[in-house]
Amino acid sequence: MPQLVESILGQVRLNAVVDIGITALLIYWGFSLIRGTRAVRLVIGVSLVMLIYAAAQFFGLRLLSQIMQTGAVVGLFALVVIFQPELRRALERIGTVGSLAWLFTGTEQRAAGHIAAEVARAAVGISRAGHGALIVLEREIGLQEVAESGVMLHADLSADLLETIFVPRTPLHDGAVIIRGETIVAAAALLPLAETTLQLERFGTRHRAALGITEQSDAIVVVVSEESGQISIVERARIVRNLDEPKLARAIVTLLHPALGGLPFRRGDGTPGGGAPGGRAPRLAELGRVVRRRTHQGRASSTAEGRPAERPPEDQEPPAVAAATRGSR
Repeated sequence: MPQLVESILGQVRLNAVVDIGITALLIYWGFSLIRGTRAVRLVIGVSLVMLIYAAAQFFGLRLLSQIMQTGAVVGLFALVVIFQPELRRALERIGTVGSLAWLFTGTEQRAAGHIAAEVARAAVGISRAGHGALIVLEREIGLQEVAESGVMLHADLSADLLETIFVPRTPLHDGAVIIRGETIVAAAALLPLAETTLQLERFGTRHRAALGITEQSDAIVVVVSEESGQISIVERARIVRNLDEPKLARAIVTLLHPALGGLPFRRGDGTPGGGAPGGRAPRLAELGRVVRRRTHQGRASSTAEGRPAERPPEDQEPPAVAAATRGSR
């Protein structure tokens, strides 16, 4: 047995181990990129077609093999068209590698705090007034084309200005506000509606637009529902609802500047944690679990005190959050 182990180890080379490791990482990254989108079913379909072709080759089915070989040429172009959103997102993520943003850490920390405070205060004010809002925070992937679809402002970011923009029956209230850094770049911008996100529930136009722009970029979107006054945050096509001002501000700060942390998460071992482990941004699904856990605890305590538990809103625990939570485990 020792001789067998030594012979196996003697045949394994360092470059082979590195090659296998890099390939495994690429495969894992590819699956994480398409997780939660309709591309998963397409990948399964392509895999089944490849299995059928392999079986045809194995059993010597020449006619079927020739038909599938002929269709493979057209299929390659079809795959590029079908997976166009995923390919674009992959190239955009590759382009963000090697960013020099770490050179401006101090400035970004102050800016992230100011942006989070103003946007959170504006969202709460808009919610209390019974208005709707769609606020897009640009990160590394530029949104100039989206901004140019609206009215260019280039104004300093402030909660009062955001609340004024979204007052109903004003020229700029219908559409999204694009924020770049501490500047309101544009208002009344048109956003693409969601295409690849799993349709697990019925979304309104604002939420579909928020999911759509986060499918195509790394932007953060804050949505205020005009019907229910509920405040939500969307990132990477994952949505978390029922946020108050402190939770929303902490979520924005952490997503804009992961090193600041600050979200009241718990680590995997159950011990309290002050932020994301290792300085990485926590997944938005984790924030959803925290919000739902605290809401459940509040209802349980109300029942224990003899008071009837308030009925939660119908969209308090949307299936999209549950799917994102299951996918992140």
